[in-house]
Amino acid sequence: MVFFGQRLLKKLPFKEIFLHPIVRDAHGRKMSKSLGNVIDPMDVIQGISLEQLHLQLLDSNLDPKEIEKAKTGQKQDYPNGIPECGTDALRFALCAYMTQGRNINLDINRVQGYRFFCNKIWNALKFSMTYLSNIVNSSDSLLGNESPMDLWILSRLSTAVDACNKAFGNYELSVATTACYNLWLYDLCDVYLESLKPVFASGDNEAISAAKHTLYRVLDCGLRLLSPFMPFITEELYQRLPHPASIPRAASICVAPYPEQEVYCFKDESIEKEVEFVQKIVHSIRSARSDYNLPNKTKTDAYVKCMDENLKKTIVKFKCSITTLSNCNTLELNDAPPTGCVALTISDKCQVHLFLKGIIDPEKEYGKLEKKRESLITACTACERVLSSADSAQKLPQEILEGYHQKYVQTKGELDHLVEAMEGLKKME
Repeated sequence: MVFFGQRLLKKLPFKEIFLHPIVRDAHGRKMSKSLGNVIDPMDVIQGISLEQLHLQLLDSNLDPKEIEKAKTGQKQDYPNGIPECGTDALRFALCAYMTQGRNINLDINRVQGYRFFCNKIWNALKFSMTYLSNIVNSSDSLLGNESPMDLWILSRLSTAVDACNKAFGNYELSVATTACYNLWLYDLCDVYLESLKPVFASGDNEAISAAKHTLYRVLDCGLRLLSPFMPFITEELYQRLPHPASIPRAASICVAPYPEQEVYCFKDESIEKEVEFVQKIVHSIRSARSDYNLPNKTKTDAYVKCMDENLKKTIVKFKCSITTLSNCNTLELNDAPPTGCVALTISDKCQVHLFLKGIIDPEKEYGKLEKKRESLITACTACERVLSSADSAQKLPQEILEGYHQKYVQTKGELDHLVEAMEGLKKME
């Protein structure tokens, strides 16, 4: 290509070349037929059973002894075969692996995780379409009556657009995939779409109009951000997304303009800090509900004891979103919460008291948590024994030791959280 360009056109066909790392298996080994760890992209896209993987070895020119060795490797790595992941998930995974390292340790489980991410995007659009079927005209500017959550998601959208454009400019594909992943999964699906449910049920036409305007903008921009990594699902959803007549629409998402920071300039750090504090409250309440085994249909009352006026204003401002996301009946600012509450510390200036009296049996729940505590202590002790052993450090691979360390940190965190929950139950008795 270079020689033909120089000869026929008197110029180079390109000025920059992007070199990607070598793709290895999940254990960091170079792919080899004799090891049975060669991954055919078509098998990842379409899926394949373990028996079919074995049959592929019989069609190769391997020695019978090497075939048996390869079968053992395949059975160890893919006991249930390779699940169908699709083209978009594989492309997204490979781009997400593009860090500054020289190797890509391709783990099929991670590719499958991105297939589930595709399902999440599809369901998010399907859910949103119930509200956008009669979308009003939209524009690139704000309407002026957006709710705090509308402004927050637009700020997060602006952050994602800026991160993706800078990442492409620096050839940091993993940064762009992370920005898209966080926007769709953690910001849009986990928070914003959930916070919209009471808005669309309220009957407030102005609030509904602003929510539709914001939701359309986030979906349209989010699909175009994701298009280079997942062209097939984004094309399908882009064609299904109802486009207002007031906005020019490209025939295909492939030729639609990529979002630019100059258009999506809604960054607001102050409101992002407020929602970050709100999410701490929501996470604490939801964790407590999980610890005390409260079903989703059981709603509780929450009382907030706060000593900071700015934080009080933030809580009042996002009161509806907090009650929706934490599955509470009510949320009140109260310096003297009633008895029968469990205290949850949010910060040194804020506490949430979750009313559980009459909802749970403290003695029964304490017994359940005590059994769980014993099992967590056993797991922690086992991890500590492996990590502190000199033989383990010499004989076990580094990745196995890292797995034990991660398990220890996670289990220790669960144990500390469980002890706090048990102390709360003691105070209720």
